[in-house]
Amino acid sequence: MNRQIDLNADLGEVPGDLALMGTVTSANVACGGHAGDAATMAAAAAAAAGAGVHVGAHPSYVDREGFGRRDLEVAADVVAGQVAEQVGRLCELTPVHYVKLHGALYHRANRDAATALAILDALEPLPVRHVLAQHGHLLELARERGWGGTVEGFCDRAYREDGTLVDRREPGAVLADPADVTAQAVRLASGGHFGSLCLHGDTPGAVHLAGAVRAALEKQSVEIRPFTQ
Repeated sequence: MNRQIDLNADLGEVPGDLALMGTVTSANVACGGHAGDAATMAAAAAAAAGAGVHVGAHPSYVDREGFGRRDLEVAADVVAGQVAEQVGRLCELTPVHYVKLHGALYHRANRDAATALAILDALEPLPVRHVLAQHGHLLELARERGWGGTVEGFCDRAYREDGTLVDRREPGAVLADPADVTAQAVRLASGGHFGSLCLHGDTPGAVHLAGAVRAALEKQSVEIRPFTQ
């Protein structure tokens, strides 16, 4: 069992999701690409400060209609500029400890080295030197340039046998039963391969699920703390 782990959530995306600030240790704040605006970013920053939660930027394709979950054919340098612009907006409001890409762009940067490299180059001028990602090019290239980062697992998403996530368009891709979500969280933490576990703020019953996950991990004597601490 991993005796220390981070709990993160994608926040500032849907009404009411900031209630998870009382449970998680890291908040991936939407910064205008797929969701969020200046007001929601400021609210998330204030809520995080009050709860002692570390803030991360959660940039995406500029795709509010598709909630950033559609794979768009945008050139690597263009999307990298969009990412840097979004992260920069959040940096103007609050200290940003890390970057976690959202949705389709998250997966593209994990599998495509050119996209990952362009994004990291675009982020260089900003005061952010940690990434949160699955195993893949973004995390590997970040570590090669001396940045920090950790591997995340997903409590509320179904996995295939090869370790990839079930596509959201397929039945059963999102786990909503507390027993399933907590069992997966404990299983992922037990493997020792993950430094952070994600709960999506737009999953049905997210606040209850987050509390159940934290309680299950603490029952196993796991310390919940930000991965950037």
